[in-house]
Amino acid sequence: MSSTPSFLPKREDLEAWALAAERQGRFSEALEAWNRLLVLEPDHVRALTAIGYDAQRRGDFAQARQALAKAARLAGKDPVPWLNLAHLCRQQKDEVEEEKALVEALKVDPQDLLALLMRGEFHDRQGQAQKAARAYAAAVAVSPPKEQLRPDLHARVAHAAAVRDRYNRTLADHLDAALQGAIDGCQGDDVSRFRLSLDIMLGRKKRFESKPSQFLVPNLAPVEFFDRSHFPWLDAIEEGTEEIRQEFLAVLEADEGFAPYLRYSADMPVNQFAELNNSPRWSAYHLIKDGHVNATAAARCPRTMQLLAGAPQPDQPGRTPAALFSLLKPHTRIPPHTGVSNARVLVHLPLIVPPGCGFRVGNQIREWVPGHALVFDDTIEHEAWNDSDQLRVVMIFDIWHPALNESERRLITSMAVAINEFAGMPEGYGT
Repeated sequence: MSSTPSFLPKREDLEAWALAAERQGRFSEALEAWNRLLVLEPDHVRALTAIGYDAQRRGDFAQARQALAKAARLAGKDPVPWLNLAHLCRQQKDEVEEEKALVEALKVDPQDLLALLMRGEFHDRQGQAQKAARAYAAAVAVSPPKEQLRPDLHARVAHAAAVRDRYNRTLADHLDAALQGAIDGCQGDDVSRFRLSLDIMLGRKKRFESKPSQFLVPNLAPVEFFDRSHFPWLDAIEEGTEEIRQEFLAVLEADEGFAPYLRYSADMPVNQFAELNNSPRWSAYHLIKDGHVNATAAARCPRTMQLLAGAPQPDQPGRTPAALFSLLKPHTRIPPHTGVSNARVLVHLPLIVPPGCGFRVGNQIREWVPGHALVFDDTIEHEAWNDSDQLRVVMIFDIWHPALNESERRLITSMAVAINEFAGMPEGYGT
């Protein structure tokens, strides 16, 4: 005897009864409730789905497709009924209707992980490598981290990533071979930008953008390392490298005025800098800090200050200019990070560089060479390391971003002044 209510229940009662019966494993009673519910409400999506599943289990594929197709058409913003229909069509080897159902599911939600995986699997079976790789790449892009992913999807997402990577490697090999002649024919022109675009497209390198933590000037191209020829005024500073180095060595011998490069207070988040916060492993000797000249340091390094005066230093009261000697002790790494504003860029003048030191900005890794300045956008992710047994020393100072015109520079200066006036303190953007 059925335990489904014999009286004429409301729709809500039947639905609750069916769901409870399913949870308890009483599937025949649940099915009876779903059928009775369809009498009252022929367009009930959950009931249609249950009827379709039962028909599919029994091998009545005509009834199953009819029920699941109707549920999918009525489901609105839920892609799952379309995926149920696609799965049924796959069982029946009806590839035309399977693909149509997958398209409908992705119309509902173009970023549905299961729909993207099923589309990739569909194209995989068809031998359509490019379409499969594209669908799998989209699936991997929207997939949550493995620890948050449904266990039953782990293998499918891993397969998707493997197919995507294999396709990209095959495509990369083909393009490298096909384009080599064209690249050789460029006759000495700089094609590094094209090479990087190819590497990013193929997933061999990451795409890095300018990500200042506080102030962004839009429409400035993110340049990792600027062409040295754009800064002729650097000649004098580079030529004075040995004088700057000698002044630093005198300061180092006196061992006064050095401070940890990072000095976050206990109530501030330190994130990736926890190991270096308030640590002498990365320290600084400030010549100019937050726009203020350190009179003691300037008196000890007069030639350095004279040379710095020839640089187009940014004027942002309470923030810039800045100039310092940066000391990185042996076996110390500065983790990836970004700077505060792309209104200015940084210059590194290497002074003491033992073997085993390196510097990365975006996709480019450079070695510091004493006396050879590097100009870079520090709002692009960058990191540095000293894997040697000796001290590494670089003079760092900032300059206006070279693409800013004079009016933009004056306006940024005025903005910094206005912010300081509003806040009642000369502390730049963080107000």
